Amino acid sequence: MDKVCRKLIELRRINKSYGSLKVLEDVSLSLLEGEIISLLGPSGCGKTTILNIIAGIISLDKGRVRVARGKRIGYVFQEPRLIPWKSVEENILFVQKNYSLTEKSIREIKGKLIEEAGMKDFVHSFPSELSGGMKQRVSLLRALSIIPHILLLDEPFKSMDSETVSVMEKIILQMWKKEHPGILMVTNDYEKALRLSNRVYILSQRPARIIEERPISALESTNSFLFESSDVNILPNKN
Repeated sequence: MDKVCRKLIELRRINKSYGSLKVLEDVSLSLLEGEIISLLGPSGCGKTTILNIIAGIISLDKGRVRVARGKRIGYVFQEPRLIPWKSVEENILFVQKNYSLTEKSIREIKGKLIEEAGMKDFVHSFPSELSGGMKQRVSLLRALSIIPHILLLDEPFKSMDSETVSVMEKIILQMWKKEHPGILMVTNDYEKALRLSNRVYILSQRPARIIEERPISALESTNSFLFESSDVNILPNKN
C-alpha cells in the first residue's frame, strides 16, 4: 500500500501589503511530507514574506494559512541571526534545548552535523570570529539539528563557495532521505531549484502571484525545464 503523505502547509489566496505597497496577491500553495519545493521568482517579489507568514513571524491581510500542528519547524534566514555571545556549539544547543529531544540525541546530532559541515575546529568560536559563509553554515546546522518536520530555507547557501554548497546540499539531502521532512526553499538560482526540488512554484513580479507550478524529477537536474512568460524573466536565453 502506498504511503499517504500528510499535508504540512497549505496557503489559500493569501494577500499581504505593507502600507500602500502590495506584496502578495492571492498566493496559494501546499507542501506535503517528503516534498522539496522551491519558490522561484525575481528579487524582492515577496518570497521571504511567504516564509515569514508560514513561520508566524508576520500576519497576513487576507486568506488562510494552515500549518500542521505539533511539527518542529526549522527556519534558515537569509542572514545567519546567530547569538553573538554564544559559540558555534552553544548556538546550535540553544535551539535544540527548545525541543523534545533526548540529551543523547542532542549530543549525537550536534556532533555529527558539526563534523560533516567541516566546523569541528570552530565549535568554540564566536560569530564575530567566523566568515559570512561559516555563519550561514552554522545557521543551517542549527535548523537541521532539531530534525525538523518542516524546513524553511531562505537563500540558505548565501555567502558559501561552491564546494561548501555541495557539502551542505548533501547534508540536507541525507537528512531528507532519512527523515522525510517537507522542505520549502526560496531561491533566485534556477539551476539549484531544478536540481533539488520535486516541484517549483514560479512567482511574478510584485505583487507576487503564482504564475506557474511545475512538477520536476525528484533531486535531478532538469535542463530541459524551460519557462517563458512576459511576467517574469528568470531563466537565461538559450542562444
